[in-house]
Amino acid sequence: MLKVLFVSSEAVPFAKTGGLADVSGTLPRALKEIGVDARLVLPFYRMAREQKFNYKLLAEDLEVTLGKQTVKGDIRTLLTEENDCLFYLVEKEEFYDRSNLYGTPKGDYFDNAARFIFFSKMVFALCEKLNFFPDIIHCNDWQSGLIPCYLKTVYRKDPRFAKTASIFSIHNVAYQGLFSREAFDLTGLPPELFSIAGVEFWGKISFMKAGIVFADIVNTVSETYSREIQTEEFGYGLEGILRTRKKDLYGVLNGADYEEWNPATDAFIASPYSLEDLTGKPKCKQDLLKAFSLSEELLSVPLLGVISRLADQKGFDLLAQIMDKLMTMDLGFVLLGTGDEKYNELFTLIGGKYPKKTGIKIAYDNTLAHKIEAGCDMFLMPSRYEPCGLNQIYSLKYGTIPIVRATGGLDDTIQEFNPSSGKGTGFKFKQYDANKLLKTIKKALTLYNDKGKWEKLIKNAMDADFSWKISAKKYVELYRKALAKLGNPGD
Repeated sequence: MLKVLFVSSEAVPFAKTGGLADVSGTLPRALKEIGVDARLVLPFYRMAREQKFNYKLLAEDLEVTLGKQTVKGDIRTLLTEENDCLFYLVEKEEFYDRSNLYGTPKGDYFDNAARFIFFSKMVFALCEKLNFFPDIIHCNDWQSGLIPCYLKTVYRKDPRFAKTASIFSIHNVAYQGLFSREAFDLTGLPPELFSIAGVEFWGKISFMKAGIVFADIVNTVSETYSREIQTEEFGYGLEGILRTRKKDLYGVLNGADYEEWNPATDAFIASPYSLEDLTGKPKCKQDLLKAFSLSEELLSVPLLGVISRLADQKGFDLLAQIMDKLMTMDLGFVLLGTGDEKYNELFTLIGGKYPKKTGIKIAYDNTLAHKIEAGCDMFLMPSRYEPCGLNQIYSLKYGTIPIVRATGGLDDTIQEFNPSSGKGTGFKFKQYDANKLLKTIKKALTLYNDKGKWEKLIKNAMDADFSWKISAKKYVELYRKALAKLGNPGD
């Protein structure tokens, strides 16, 4: 049986700031279902502690070094059903008992380098303590980027890890874990690694670069994004290094957790519905309007929804430019999200300016997110870039038609609807431009009035399948490729 240790800085249901948590909470379980011994390790944040799960102390006072200091940490585990994944949580109150995962709205925590160097080293201490030496350590984003580097250097001659390969998944190359030269001294890595060929990046240490350079296989969360990050526009300075790994760089689309996101079984929505029976969807629209205290007059017009982090990356600069024009049209608009202060304020103002047509909630609310997916007619994702994106996949399942920019995973998951052939699942625009977005929304609004074609589009969308089982099998293929490089066939 293939043994995989999945390392992530966040995972549902323990702690979440973004899509990485959805992937990390779901992929190991999908791997387990196809016969992989997949186990998950993440930090034991306050957010995880507050979940009041049945945690059990597994190991205490494991020692690792941070620079010249010896630091101790504990490992908690979660008692789960017999066939579920094993979960390990790295406990150190001074590092992880905080109100947020990586920082406050004012900025990142000053000691993030130490927090995630410690986490990376504790992963190895955990393996040693449990006598669990995996075939694969699957690392995710900068927070675990040092682990492939440790495998290839510090643990290179350790026979217990000799056949352990690493995979490094990039969920967003813009967040790179860049720290000062002093942070390098905490790693315990050989001094020669602070170089262009190693982990140095413009005079700093880059945890993201460490993962890219030293992992056996690198992947991103969609085919298109794996190509995009090799270009100057999307590579955030790492495009040259990524091009050197071109032969080992793959794209695997994220899957959707259809156990949670399925209108036929969703406990958060007013009425269940399915591909075979859509009668519940209008009831969900009615319930959503009520949740936002909007008039039922909007039942007869298209309702557009947004669930997102409010940031430039997500295309809110484009949306801001067209909101006044949108409000002259026959439609309603609801938004759920929080993020950059400028957008929090702007959309609060828009809500005040157009109270009869808009519902704005500056927060994250999981129940309301489900209601938006079920109750809207269309879903907007005009992202500047989008490594994969999950909400457009959820929208498909709920028959809520995605209007997206053709980038990254949005381009890979949404097929432009062709009214003549009746094929396609949504609407796309290529150029990052507010007028192009507006034109695409108008195109969708026109089709909405053709009830026959619109229903065909809804059924196409709901019929699309992006289950984790498909993605899990592709990851197993990548694990085999990584092991082949080490001459380990994997069981």
